[in-house]
Amino acid sequence: MDDGRRESLWLALVLSLTFLTAGQAVSIRRKHPVLVRPPKEIASPAPGFPATGPLVIADSAAVLDSATGNFLYVKNEHQHQYPASSTKILTALLVIEAGDLDKVVTVDVADTKVEPSSLNLQPGEQYTRRQLLFGLMLKSANDVAMALARDNAGSVEAFAEKMNMRASELGATDSHFVNPHGLHDPDHYTTAYDLALIARAAMSQPFFRQLVSTVYYTWTAPNGVVYPLRNHNRLLRHYLGCNGLKTGFTRAAQQVLVSSALRDGREVISVVLHTDKPGIWNDSKSLLTYGLIQVGCSPASFANTDFSSAKDIQEEGDEGR
Repeated sequence: MDDGRRESLWLALVLSLTFLTAGQAVSIRRKHPVLVRPPKEIASPAPGFPATGPLVIADSAAVLDSATGNFLYVKNEHQHQYPASSTKILTALLVIEAGDLDKVVTVDVADTKVEPSSLNLQPGEQYTRRQLLFGLMLKSANDVAMALARDNAGSVEAFAEKMNMRASELGATDSHFVNPHGLHDPDHYTTAYDLALIARAAMSQPFFRQLVSTVYYTWTAPNGVVYPLRNHNRLLRHYLGCNGLKTGFTRAAQQVLVSSALRDGREVISVVLHTDKPGIWNDSKSLLTYGLIQVGCSPASFANTDFSSAKDIQEEGDEGR
């Protein structure tokens, strides 16, 4: 190779490295390297939808085929967003994967030192992991998340390490978790892409599927007080075939919803991040419908799928932060 050609190649390499470094300098909230993935092949337009796919107002969104893991629609899917209580999908997955769900957990005083939403756990109270998981996923109780994390890993910090390791194993490498509940922390973030992968893994667990498809659950405290719990995910009641998953809200995250639907043996998972309360329902309905049509459900079968009143839309959501 002559000197001129060698010098040209060297200059090109230097410029490439310079651009890469500059790109990293303007990244926000990224303390960890971001894996740049080739874009997933997106399915062709579904009947009744624009060529670009469903109209989604959420800042970030995704819908994937549960069976194959193929993404059917994405919007800003690698953009960092705060997950709020959808964090608890990963928390529940780790607890369920650890097994021994009838093991008794004793509440520690540290578990109770957390912002609502809560089930008002008291130090010394005892619950099984199984019961706590219902409180985690239906009530979105942050004190329950603390108790489960400590029971699983010894401390919240150690549990967060396990969360990040498991997320990475699932391919969710553009996320970082620092707590089991999703209360706001600038270093606690995910993406629509990653959250869809985490939700898909969770839905492979039969007990997780039971949890997130449960609409009502009776929570009985050791002192005999009974709390009727209702799942915050209104799509379970108002979207035919919905079988999960998890709502979320903080001021920074705004409204968040991971949802799933199963029809005719075909299942899809939808994620919407950073939107308003009507948006989580409308966007999710549109994404689930689009996804199910893409995987082979008849468009005609969605003619009677509708929401209830605007009042219903405004009143239901994730009261937990």
